[in-house]
Amino acid sequence: MIDEFHRIKRLPPYVFAEVNAMKAAARAAGDDIIDFGMGNPDSPTPKHIVDKLCETVRDPKTHRYSQSRGIPGLRRALAGYYDRRFGVDLDPESEAIVTLGSKEGLANLAMAITSPGDVVLVPNPSYPIHHFGFIIAGAAIRSLPANVSTGQDRADFMAALDRAVHHSIPKPVALVLNFPSNPTAQTVGLEFYDEVVGFCRIHGIYILSDIAYAEIYYNGEPPPSILQIPEARDIAVEFSSLSKTYSMPGWRIGFAAGNKRLIAALARIKSYLDYGAFTPVQVAAAAALNGPQDCVDEIRALYKERRDVLIDGLSAAGWNVPSPTATMFAWAPIPPAFAHMGSLEFSKLLLREAKVAVAPGLGFGEYGDEHVRIGLVENTHRIRQAVRNIKAFMKDAALHGGQTPQSGKAANG
Repeated sequence: MIDEFHRIKRLPPYVFAEVNAMKAAARAAGDDIIDFGMGNPDSPTPKHIVDKLCETVRDPKTHRYSQSRGIPGLRRALAGYYDRRFGVDLDPESEAIVTLGSKEGLANLAMAITSPGDVVLVPNPSYPIHHFGFIIAGAAIRSLPANVSTGQDRADFMAALDRAVHHSIPKPVALVLNFPSNPTAQTVGLEFYDEVVGFCRIHGIYILSDIAYAEIYYNGEPPPSILQIPEARDIAVEFSSLSKTYSMPGWRIGFAAGNKRLIAALARIKSYLDYGAFTPVQVAAAAALNGPQDCVDEIRALYKERRDVLIDGLSAAGWNVPSPTATMFAWAPIPPAFAHMGSLEFSKLLLREAKVAVAPGLGFGEYGDEHVRIGLVENTHRIRQAVRNIKAFMKDAALHGGQTPQSGKAANG
């Protein structure tokens, strides 16, 4: 049994597994499942990026081992992106590193800086690797509020951060931030980062910022980088990815940028674990960052159109879901008639009755259990079909006093 191994014991059963198993069984039975569960972009990678990959892969010299830190041209391309987008001047030699997606970078940095028993501060709910990268490394996690949407919410976050520092033994090593947030889709401004950086510098706490969704925004104001705060480089490193920005999820290219000490620690760990991504993939990634950016505008417009169709359709169906200002997700409160079920049972019910798969909020932390996450990963035709299915499901539930014929079994079983 794998559960006898120490690190495996610290990992709870995968919350998404039950929904995934039901989804697979339904499809095997011939059901047409509309899948909003996984944040897996469905658009093709832009042609000029694919063309650069094909061109580069024909050179046999690129077939050898690459560099675990990433090829110099790609690190320079990342520095160029930070300069254009954020006005941040990075040293590509000491303040930037290429990772095999941001998820790998976060997990390996957790291994580099964490000793068993260390305390790490993570918002709850949050993307699973933000918690479990550190849990695998042996840390203890202390949860912070994830809601920072109002001034009072931000004040509550800072108060919780202060309590965590004064009531954690040992003192926290690091704080994880993720804005725009997966799963909640919240964004923050530079004033929030400025306050957090000032606090963490005083208390000697590292900050790991995840901005994987920084280019998927809808209201005209691009989300900032924590590195725009000049003092952030003393304590902060920031992770980003090409997966969503350029529809390159399977290419597995991400980055870390910022504090030299943290970048060096990640480079040291990676030097023992990998030789870097395949060189042609890295060359194509540099072409993505250095090349025309109209494809990013098109991808952003695609998600915005899907968001509007989804949110308007759900509202007409009687399910009021806040319209996200960023990310490719909607963070949907469970409708009141089903709130007693929790997110896992509601997700299973939605799959069974409406043939729509969503991600249960419980999978992102126990404080996410009142929500489900809906990914904008189906085309507008399929989204409209899903909305029709959900509308019929909710109408049927209303006729049965808030339950479908099967929901009572799901809630009690």
